[in-house]
Amino acid sequence: MSAGRASEGAGYITWWGLSPARNLLSMGPVRLEEDFNVLLVGSGDPRHILKAISVLQKQQSLHVWVIEDSMEVVARQLLLLYLALMPKESMGNNEKTEVFLEVFGNGEIRSQTEETLRRAASQLTLSVTETLEEATHPSLNTTLLKFKERDELARIFKSWIQPRPSSSSSECAAPMLMSKAWDYRVRQHLGTRYDSKKNCFDWDLTMKLHEKGCGVINKQQYTQWRERGLAFEMREGVYQITNPSLLSSRVFCRKGQKVSYKGYWGDIVSSPYLSFGIETDDKSLLRTQNGQHIKTAQDISFANVQELFRSLSSRRGCPTTSQSDANAEEPSPEADRKSVTINDLMRLNGISVTFLPLDSLNKLPEKQKYSHFFNTIYFSASCVHRLGPTMRQIAAPDAVLVVESAKYILDLTKEQVAGFAEKVVSIALEAEFEPWRDGKSDDVHAVFIPQRK
Repeated sequence: MSAGRASEGAGYITWWGLSPARNLLSMGPVRLEEDFNVLLVGSGDPRHILKAISVLQKQQSLHVWVIEDSMEVVARQLLLLYLALMPKESMGNNEKTEVFLEVFGNGEIRSQTEETLRRAASQLTLSVTETLEEATHPSLNTTLLKFKERDELARIFKSWIQPRPSSSSSECAAPMLMSKAWDYRVRQHLGTRYDSKKNCFDWDLTMKLHEKGCGVINKQQYTQWRERGLAFEMREGVYQITNPSLLSSRVFCRKGQKVSYKGYWGDIVSSPYLSFGIETDDKSLLRTQNGQHIKTAQDISFANVQELFRSLSSRRGCPTTSQSDANAEEPSPEADRKSVTINDLMRLNGISVTFLPLDSLNKLPEKQKYSHFFNTIYFSASCVHRLGPTMRQIAAPDAVLVVESAKYILDLTKEQVAGFAEKVVSIALEAEFEPWRDGKSDDVHAVFIPQRK
């Protein structure tokens, strides 16, 4: 066994962001727009979308455009948005929060959660295959994707309903059990350190995450996640069914031939607690006693997501015609949950989310529609290399560019994190954006504004 591959801890696919949910609309200079157009490149999950909606004024509207690196991530974004938009008549806020976090951060889920995921996948399959020109739901708009991308989405959703190994010669059916797929990644990452893995986990938590200000991440919960991919265990129940939304294919070169293996290829070091569990407006959740946090990152994630879902409900528009008046009261939960179609999901006043083709970033400047269009442009740390000079053409005159830092990529040294930050500034300047000097320093995101000529 080798010494391991330390650089592989962050993974090859972004299942969750490596930074907390932030209201991107409030970053940078104060802007008074009532109609925001936001471009997210590689955000990996809907945390920034949910956060922005939660603080939006009633008269303001938000239109989000999403570009990801793979259709597997697009599929998961759609799934998480579907769960977030389920009406309270079919699933109460507490249960919805639990199911959302379970699907979001657990490699293995409960049977009830799997049933909800399957129903969602079935509805999403219909949505992407039957929608041609007009979206069935404004927050799940896939009409601008290419036909082959929508076919790929449909294939992914169907695999969640009936996961089975591929029979094609080019695809090797790696173990579909998450327990085996997860353990393979941990062994690959740690190498000869695998036998002392708990010491490695403890080091990463105390000397890295805690040192970076994530003291609310609990040792027991973090160790459980590092060992078996279980981040959120909020109910007494059996978490042993593979979460298919966290499986994807990765291409390897074997004897000169490209071979695709299905497995878990996401983050196994930084944790899904970063998105919703390390920051909160409710400071009582951050209290300590004898130097120890009373609440954990799981508790904070639950409180934050629950509050975000309450905000969604407050922007809820009129129910669609497919929802009968009888369902507006307290229906049988089992009967109603089966009937949650895309049209039954909450429609939020003034909110839309549109998914763009994977290769569309460099093509947007060629289209008149997007000329000086976006008020906020966001790049994740994994996609900053795609930030080019043409971004100025799609940025509004008072636009804000937000770039995620490498702070929470734990396999990087302090020097590498600092070097990444310098590289981001260099790339932004080349694209004619300059650092925003008036704001508070934030080592999680770098904020830029268009250069003044």
